[in-house]
Amino acid sequence: MTEEILTPPTPTFFRFPDEVTGMAALDAAGLVNEDGGYITASHNHALDIVGTITRGGEWDDEGNVITPPEVLEGWHINYRGEVPDEWLQYAVWPENPVRVFAGSKSYSLHALPR
Repeated sequence: MTEEILTPPTPTFFRFPDEVTGMAALDAAGLVNEDGGYITASHNHALDIVGTITRGGEWDDEGNVITPPEVLEGWHINYRGEVPDEWLQYAVWPENPVRVFAGSKSYSLHALPR
């Protein structure tokens, strides 16, 4: 018999209020190089800049908008590695993430067998 306990996973998904705030957080964490580019991977971390997320929308054959997409709130990143304390306020647990790391399982809060 297994007993289920609720265990929050390591934060992976982050929603910053805007790109300026997100970029400042990445810079403060040392994840922006001297050329202004993102350091997306090392032996200790993986970073995926998702940015602005949109859902839906409809375009005609020439690319003209028929129905504009819904723009979701915030500027998003996916991150694996040691999470800076300053980022924890921006952690989110989406039910259906738009993008995940290859081979990842995504959870809001999940039950682990003990």
